[in-house]
Amino acid sequence: MTVVLYVSIMIATVLAMEFVAWAAHKYLMHGWLWIWHEDHHKPHYEKTGFFEKNDLFFLVFAIPSMICYIIGSLFADYRWVLFIGIGISIYGLIYFLIHDVYIHQRFKWFRQLDSKYSRAILRAHGAHHASTKKEDGESFGLLIVNPKYFQSRARKAG
Repeated sequence: MTVVLYVSIMIATVLAMEFVAWAAHKYLMHGWLWIWHEDHHKPHYEKTGFFEKNDLFFLVFAIPSMICYIIGSLFADYRWVLFIGIGISIYGLIYFLIHDVYIHQRFKWFRQLDSKYSRAILRAHGAHHASTKKEDGESFGLLIVNPKYFQSRARKAG
């Protein structure tokens, strides 16, 4: 296989992961794995430490990525699987930087993002966290944002 094909597989995987993450968030995190995700929806003053049970979801995505790295590295006929693993890892890094660093400020690395897109991400995530219950959630994705979140509060009110 060519480098172009490997890079294409990696990029396609990064893009596909937004939909995988959306489905996992809606159906697993707000479904039968709510017990892990519930503390993420609690107000900050109710949290007792840096880590949340929700952080266990890192493993839900890291383990398949790791398996892809192993299979793709050990078996030449399955080298393309390595690039699926790399794509999952890249999406995980993007998710970490946007969700944990930018949105939730768990690390104080950057706070000054100011664009229509970054504000829309914050509004969408804020709408998601408006509910502290398993049900009645909205905006389960991260990177693909409903167009309604691009409207400023002033435009919504007017």
